[in-house]
Amino acid sequence: MAFMLRQLAKPTLQRNLLSATSLRQAAKDAAANAPVAAAVASNLTNTQQQQLRVSESCLKRLREICTDGSFLRITVEGGGCSGFQYKFDLDTKLHEDDLHFGEDKAKVVIDSVSLDYCNGATVDYHSELIRAGFRMIANPLAEQGCSCGSSFSIKL
Repeated sequence: MAFMLRQLAKPTLQRNLLSATSLRQAAKDAAANAPVAAAVASNLTNTQQQQLRVSESCLKRLREICTDGSFLRITVEGGGCSGFQYKFDLDTKLHEDDLHFGEDKAKVVIDSVSLDYCNGATVDYHSELIRAGFRMIANPLAEQGCSCGSSFSIKL
């Protein structure tokens, strides 16, 4: 898995946007082609609890806007000025590898591969005079980010 992360962080790949499906396929390819990477990935999964914190301001905003059964979907994609970027969308369709956080009327959903890039982070809703929106804060796996806060690079 560490090999795959180093490969994804290369500058040439930073220019390409990778969807969650591409990231999942890359993880499968790395596991199939590199037994060491598969062992590391398995060890990380077994020793780290998959979690994503949801702030009270995020829950409050989701209760306001998700009245039709929708939820906030978070995806981590390759791209942005630091290598990876967060994507926030409202969605109504669940996938088999989705993990759920928050509460029934204020649900946050993220696929397992995306969670590997932000495990332990907090989803927040921030409102200021010129803009408002969801954001990821305190990502323990992020080494650095851009000034706008929507992209980051990972610790290797």
